[in-house]
Amino acid sequence: MTHTAAVGPASWELCVTVDQQNEAENQDVIIRVSGDLHIGGVIFRLVEQIGVSRDWSDYALWWGQKNFWLLKTHWTLDKYGIQANAKLFFTPQHKLLRLRLPNMKTVRLKVNFSALVFKAVLEVCRTLNIRRPEEISLLKPLEDSAKKKKKKDVKETILEEIINLETPHGNSGSLASPGLYSKTMTPMYDPVNGTPASATITWFTDSPLAEQNCNILALAQPISSPEILNKMYQPRTLVEKAKLNSGWLDSSRSLMEQGIQEDDLLLLRFKYYCFFDLNPKYDAVRINQLFEQARWAILLGEIDCTEEEMLMFAALQYHISKLSRSSETFELAEDEETDEIEAALSNLEVALEGGKSNKILEDITDIPKLADNLKLFRPKKLTLKAYKQYWFVFKDTSISYFKNKDAGHGEPIEKLNLKGCELAPDVNVSQKRFGIKLLIPFAEGMNEIYLRCDNESQYAKWMAACILASKGKTMADSSYRSEVQNILSFLRMKNRNTTAQVPSDIENVDIKPECLVSPKYTKKYKTKQLASRILEAQQNISQMPLVEAKMRFIQAWQSLPEFGLAYYIVRFKDIKKDELLGVSYNRLIRIDMATGDPVTTWRYSNMKQWNVNWEIQQVAIEFDPNISVAFMCQSASCKVVHEYIGGYIFLSTRSKDQNETLDEELFHKLTGGQE
Repeated sequence: MTHTAAVGPASWELCVTVDQQNEAENQDVIIRVSGDLHIGGVIFRLVEQIGVSRDWSDYALWWGQKNFWLLKTHWTLDKYGIQANAKLFFTPQHKLLRLRLPNMKTVRLKVNFSALVFKAVLEVCRTLNIRRPEEISLLKPLEDSAKKKKKKDVKETILEEIINLETPHGNSGSLASPGLYSKTMTPMYDPVNGTPASATITWFTDSPLAEQNCNILALAQPISSPEILNKMYQPRTLVEKAKLNSGWLDSSRSLMEQGIQEDDLLLLRFKYYCFFDLNPKYDAVRINQLFEQARWAILLGEIDCTEEEMLMFAALQYHISKLSRSSETFELAEDEETDEIEAALSNLEVALEGGKSNKILEDITDIPKLADNLKLFRPKKLTLKAYKQYWFVFKDTSISYFKNKDAGHGEPIEKLNLKGCELAPDVNVSQKRFGIKLLIPFAEGMNEIYLRCDNESQYAKWMAACILASKGKTMADSSYRSEVQNILSFLRMKNRNTTAQVPSDIENVDIKPECLVSPKYTKKYKTKQLASRILEAQQNISQMPLVEAKMRFIQAWQSLPEFGLAYYIVRFKDIKKDELLGVSYNRLIRIDMATGDPVTTWRYSNMKQWNVNWEIQQVAIEFDPNISVAFMCQSASCKVVHEYIGGYIFLSTRSKDQNETLDEELFHKLTGGQE
């Protein structure tokens, strides 16, 4: 029935299309409205006109001509600017969406198409039991023009099955759902092997994930055939890598505003490489998905690594796959379950007793210094690589070198400040080569220097010191010793175990080397050679537990020189040619497109401010001391670069007191505080 109060000279007819979901065609409904009628009143009259008794609570009005949702139900039609020619669509806010996870498994679940992408990702991560959703975002899949004809074949190969997680929107990722833990704050996964916990632990939980789906998300999925790798997009150059970052969705707009339709396919990926508080006790799914994203990035050549590193990654993959398939992985011992409250009280007791006080005092009072003989090389054009030995002294964040040890008390030949420098390992354990490549910024570009150490121990100490110095930290920092140990452990994993008993009949061993290394190496070596070398490397980690192996893989991935670099094609102000900009978790790098060499590095720690001129789509940044940079992004929207910079700066300031989910105010900080 039409209200008589609405009939008058100021009233007019409004046509609204109603989404009939289960019907073949949508229904057009005409209602009489006036300009002072609010959106809530329009929906009330629309439902009354339809006359069908059903749950309309999830429905909202979508204005397709203006491309936004009418979610402010207290606003009037006049305030929104809606007139008789407006075409409105009455449709559910939660719609089905296909998400391809980092492990290349596809899940179908209901997502809020009217919420900001950031909020939608929060809900999705709740459903999938992934903590720290602020590190994750949605990416449009890249269309490879050269392989459009094989698109159907790729879908059939990769997407063998779709995991349906369709649940009522009230439970599907709602912020009220615990998701991450049970109501008793008991971990959802076994802390030893990372598999879903037994039913006696989790029967309190409201999570919609079944145990089978938990296994798929929390356990590594081995590649079934090498054809999958060959059919997927493999970037060869930095320009092609820049294309990978062109499809990131805007976190401050909804899915529907960005042209995403129901049952579309999107990629769920870790966008910000600042992984905070990785805890095997609660992060089985998160750690596994991180491992999978790292694994595919290495196999597809999205991040470069040496042959020795590739064999180490292959050995870790084989070991993880072997443990994931083992039946022992699924045996859960209930007597090993620890009480959360007792564990927390135990940790508090240790902290109050000052268990770590000696270490803290040692770090404060001790002024560490490194001094040793190292070899130095400065690359020049048309010259051979000849190293010369000097006496080096590392103090604070600087390296000084002298002609010999006796001259160490005088003036150095040169003093190099490593704050803000770029590091790259030049290591080959089998050839006993332990080098450090330093790119030190100066006024005209980057000063390239190579250092050569004599052994593993010396390399680990100097490399750890250089890593901390590049971040503005000294060896007095408490993380120095752990950095040294991590470097040593990686070197041990790279070391080939020549005494290992490799089976003579490799054909009968359950190993597919062509699925463990990138196609570049499968073309270089025969299958038997690769299998033998992977099995030799695997002997070094044969006793490593599943979750620790995944963590080692992630740490090795983080130690790669190109880790966390997102490339964009940009054009700097007053420059007529395109260049590359590398955006990382702690710095911006200006890269020469022709050679791929870094030209200038700017650290976030030296950043004063940044802003965007939305009219000309130009990003402007100011650094200390009095350095201004302005550029326009050619390969993506400047909003993507703006979000990357804002996101990294915000995430680097996180503390352990931060809540599990971020509110809208924190989200604006995450994206730079601008709309």
